[in-house]
Amino acid sequence: MALINNETINEIRRSVDIVDIISGYLPLTQKGKNFFGVCPFHDDTNPSMSVSKEKQIYTCFSCGATGNVFRFVMDYENVSFLEAVKIVADHAGIDIQIDTRSSKKNVAHLQPLYDMYELSQKLYQNNINTSQGKEARTYLKQREIDDSIIKEFGIGLALHQRDVLTKLFLSKKYSHEDMVKSGLVLKNDYGYLDMYQDRIMFPLWDISGRIVGYSGRLYKTEGNFKYINTRETEIFKKGELLYNYHRAKDEARRLDTVLIMEGFMDVIRAYTIGVKNVVATMGTAVTKEHIILLKRMAKNILLVFDGDSAGAKATYACANELLKVGITPKIVRLEEDLDPDDYIKKYGKERFLRKINHPINVMDFKLSYLKEHRDLTSNEDLARYVQDVLQELSMIEDDVLLELTIKKMSEESSLDESFLRKKLEEIREKKEQKEQKNSQNLPTKEKKKEILNNKYTQAEKNLIYYMLKSPEVIKMYDRKMTYMPTESYRLLARDISYFYKQYHQINEADFITFIGNNQQKMDTLGEILSLPLKEEYTLDEIEDYIAAIRQYNVRYEQRRLKEEMKKITDPLEKAKIAQKIIELKVKGE
Repeated sequence: MALINNETINEIRRSVDIVDIISGYLPLTQKGKNFFGVCPFHDDTNPSMSVSKEKQIYTCFSCGATGNVFRFVMDYENVSFLEAVKIVADHAGIDIQIDTRSSKKNVAHLQPLYDMYELSQKLYQNNINTSQGKEARTYLKQREIDDSIIKEFGIGLALHQRDVLTKLFLSKKYSHEDMVKSGLVLKNDYGYLDMYQDRIMFPLWDISGRIVGYSGRLYKTEGNFKYINTRETEIFKKGELLYNYHRAKDEARRLDTVLIMEGFMDVIRAYTIGVKNVVATMGTAVTKEHIILLKRMAKNILLVFDGDSAGAKATYACANELLKVGITPKIVRLEEDLDPDDYIKKYGKERFLRKINHPINVMDFKLSYLKEHRDLTSNEDLARYVQDVLQELSMIEDDVLLELTIKKMSEESSLDESFLRKKLEEIREKKEQKEQKNSQNLPTKEKKKEILNNKYTQAEKNLIYYMLKSPEVIKMYDRKMTYMPTESYRLLARDISYFYKQYHQINEADFITFIGNNQQKMDTLGEILSLPLKEEYTLDEIEDYIAAIRQYNVRYEQRRLKEEMKKITDPLEKAKIAQKIIELKVKGE
């Protein structure tokens, strides 16, 4: 693999502006000298990530995520450090040759699983292109999936044979344990056999584009198990991936819109008409991990679920999960209980495009959903309907949408708008009271946190904060500081000191590259950089921090000596230890 030195890496970093790079992934708004955006690395509802043009770093003041441009690309794109360097270099127009194949973020013991899926894909794709795959290809063409889509989505075929894949794995020296662990091979009383037989194989990818599972479909007959999906394994977790994410992300970012569907066949069908900013949850409820991925893709989210009652229920549930984290989705509902796949086949591209270009707002959908199976001429049903809608409105942050919905509710129910607003306010007050009551159960935990985060720990953090700002403070640390009591801060301070001695300057963005492969140190650095401290310092402040840390060390040593003295019976030895304690006391005063 081509090597790249630190000087070249830092040259690449300095050739780009972190604000330009990050704003290509998510919207940033300038406030003062820094830029702010919604943090993509946690369930952020308010812009809590600050991007410094001056320092060329980003810091989230909520979750503590921090880094330079390479770190952002690594975490956002889920790529290795060298891949991130290559991406940034491409942005800068710098041609570098880096072999990134071996730098994938794989855990070593999982590599055989990834390799087996790559091997299985080659086998399945080869099968579908042979004479044995003719019937499967005919079936797919009848479903309007042509050769280009078969190739694009890597669709293959598992033959009607008991153990062809198992034998292939054994010939490549894979262990039986790994074969079963992959989910591609089963073990029964008669030995080992292929999980998939006589099925059309649709690959499932992780967010990096690696095959980690399959959905195998019957095609000669219809049965109870039309589709069989790979069971969850160490590399395949439905709640952590979105089907087609690796393909859709660039188009979604370009359009600032992502469509969410339920099934992978819906996504494939959308692709056939040129709609490429589309992903699928594959039948699972939307998770926190899904939401983080969606926020990385686009600001505008459209739910395009199946048109039947189950699809409406799934739309309602998904919309609520998104609203909880401050995302207000738009909704597309399809007529005749059709899913997107069947809708496009029946009505064509233009009609489907009209649907997604004119979605309904989330509250209009909810009004329609909550009316189902209710007789609004009945006062009892009407009262429940109004109460349910007000509960839904209490989740809405969009003032315009809220006002429009209240007007509609007033017209439907003949209730005065002011009355509805009053009732809405009462619901919100009850929610706030409930949240406050829940928070009152945490005082003991908060007190413990406060004790841990005492003046000595704060002194350590503050000292490191200013070491990152000034060579003067680093020199004071080197002269006067012998030991920091907290291990994570001690290791970080030593690295800052070493970095300065090596490069004769301190630069936060370059220092991040220096420690970037150590996640523990990066987490500690994020904690330090998110401190609400002013940029300027006085020498007296730094002296105070150092004095507090030294005082802690003295008191710690006193306690240690007192414990040691309890174990000693020799009076002379006790006297020596007592004298040391007295000397330490004088030193600490």
